[in-house]
Amino acid sequence: MAELDAITPWEALERAIAPFYPAEGSTGRPHKGLTRRLRMYVAQQCFSFSDEGTEEAIYDSQAIRHFIGVDLGRETAPDATTLLQFRHRLERHQLTEAIFNTIHAHLAEPGLFLREGTLVDATLIAAPPSTKNKEGKRDPDMHSSKKRNPWHFGMKAPIGVDAHSGLVHTLIGTAGHVSDIRQAEALLHGETLVVWHVAMRPGKRRALDQSPEAEQQEGREQTKASLRANVEHPFPVVKNLFHHRKVRYKGLAKHTSPLFSLFGLAHWRLARRWFLPAGGKVAF
Repeated sequence: MAELDAITPWEALERAIAPFYPAEGSTGRPHKGLTRRLRMYVAQQCFSFSDEGTEEAIYDSQAIRHFIGVDLGRETAPDATTLLQFRHRLERHQLTEAIFNTIHAHLAEPGLFLREGTLVDATLIAAPPSTKNKEGKRDPDMHSSKKRNPWHFGMKAPIGVDAHSGLVHTLIGTAGHVSDIRQAEALLHGETLVVWHVAMRPGKRRALDQSPEAEQQEGREQTKASLRANVEHPFPVVKNLFHHRKVRYKGLAKHTSPLFSLFGLAHWRLARRWFLPAGGKVAF
């Protein structure tokens, strides 16, 4: 977690959240501080902990205690209710989007966003299809979508990625059945001069004849595939490293809120080569 701590612009994030955070002494419970709650929330997102699991991890892991800034010899750890209330505050005031935008601005300062091209893609995030709950219904904001042959029930996270750096500059949350094409315009920035379509599938490329025209087509398809590869990089960070493969709450707004935090925090992995010394290792 040392790399995440080094790359994250903590002071800027606190300034973005502070206007919506109660002043010290304005509540009845012992005040744990904005810095500590923010770090507790970040640890929860990165490790896919529940609220209670985050509290337990503070007691169990010295690395997480050090990251959050808790000394158990002098104080108790912030409890699960503290984190729950902080997370609800972030959702209520759309502050996870502010976290995403603040990290984006921090990365834009050294010129990592050239704004010369945008790559667009979307990933499916599963939702529980079961109706075995109190209401006897599925989440009404989630819908089924077909990816190749299987059907998936859940939501989509379309993203716009800077073609140069591979960093995410725009994020949208939609139901699973919403077409990716309908979101493309909202994910672009600036004036569009050239539009590249998706690369031809390898099976179709292998079926091309050996004519000079086919060889030229093969070269164009390889170029498209290499350009498009950058848009795939944020997804495994969010889904595999942060383990966000399924939605955790109900309602599209609650599902989309943590995505802004997750894709914002994913930049520590995507941008580490620009901010960390050569040979730096992940301390996760």
